[in-house]
Amino acid sequence: MIKIMKYNEVSNEDIFIRSTSTSGVSATVSEIIDNVRNNGDSALKEYTEKFDKVSLDSLIVSDEEMEEALTLVEPEFLGVLERAAANIRAFHEKQVREGFEIRHEDGTVIGQKITPVDKAGLYVPGGTAAYPSTVLMDSIPAKIAGVPEVVMTTPPGKDGKVNPAILAAAKVAGVGRIFKVGGAQAIAALAYGTETIPKVDKIVGPGNAFVAEAKRQVYGQVSIDMIAGPSEILVVSDGKSNPAFVAADMLSQAEHDKMASAVLVTDSEELAARVSEEIEKQIPLLDRHEIARCSIDTNGKIIIADDLNTVIEIANEIAPEHLELCVDDPFEYLGKVRHAGSIFMGRMCPEALGDYFAGPNHTLPTSGTAKFSNPLSVDDFVKKTQFTYYTQDALSKVADDIATFANKEGLTGHAKSVLIRFEGQD
Repeated sequence: MIKIMKYNEVSNEDIFIRSTSTSGVSATVSEIIDNVRNNGDSALKEYTEKFDKVSLDSLIVSDEEMEEALTLVEPEFLGVLERAAANIRAFHEKQVREGFEIRHEDGTVIGQKITPVDKAGLYVPGGTAAYPSTVLMDSIPAKIAGVPEVVMTTPPGKDGKVNPAILAAAKVAGVGRIFKVGGAQAIAALAYGTETIPKVDKIVGPGNAFVAEAKRQVYGQVSIDMIAGPSEILVVSDGKSNPAFVAADMLSQAEHDKMASAVLVTDSEELAARVSEEIEKQIPLLDRHEIARCSIDTNGKIIIADDLNTVIEIANEIAPEHLELCVDDPFEYLGKVRHAGSIFMGRMCPEALGDYFAGPNHTLPTSGTAKFSNPLSVDDFVKKTQFTYYTQDALSKVADDIATFANKEGLTGHAKSVLIRFEGQD
């Protein structure tokens, strides 16, 4: 049963602290990374047999496997993938940045140029569910950024093949090479390279605690998008919302993971009670009811506050991955929301719309990191490089200023590198 609590009648820890458990993960992941780094493909095949229960001759998804997958996917679903991809492209194309130059009359030029990373690696989870949506959300921004090569890793099934829906999404998104490997070992392979899998410059994509820890450990060797925790939804609602809708939206995230977090914050005690009842009615109807049950019992919360302004402040403190504003005029409150990964506006905008179709990215900051982090975007796949050009005359006018600054810091060599260019001149 979901916990119902009144704000100011319980401790902040009860409201704001998430229950997580990753004990023993770090050491295991470190061992996996070292093994892959030292033994390459043989280590990957060893882990694939151990964790995925399949022995592979090749880690590569062949052209024949791709063609077979496309015949197994319903034409209707291919159409859905194409329409979703179009929405995602339209949104992310607006994020493209241009470089700039600032030119002065004395010949000085300063500016910034934008360059995509050379290779991006996309991790797509397997296991309890397949996520073709992740393929679209994480690869399309990379392609728009101009990344020359996007490769993908994803665990195979027990038949040694990748889920056809994932391969179909990769085809729609224009992903290049695809490899049948999952878990922390896939992250290690992308970070260091193996005989088969290329080393990349950026790794993106969600995963379980082992994948998240692997990304943490290889950061610095490569760039990563974020350290993602379990999925989260926070619904802000007044008393007018349909409790069945609110419960369904909360369970849409609870079914992701046993450690997922589904929270309702409301100013209505009646809505709180009715949503709790609806959650109990709806959980048994879900295919993944055991996962949802554990999520609701572990991290599910309904928080009752005195008014909607307090409700919004609680939401800001939690800084959820997904925030639903289930009120009549959500734009009235949009400016008050400071911390959230993605905001869903109004009573007819379920979070699932963002997971699959609307266009904004669904790879989002979790665990309160929305206070300082961003959704995945085109910016994640580019580098910004500054440049400076000065003529001799332009440098001469500021040489003394630079030397004064450098000497103040005790860096006389810096000062000398400027002044030496004008020694012996009048």
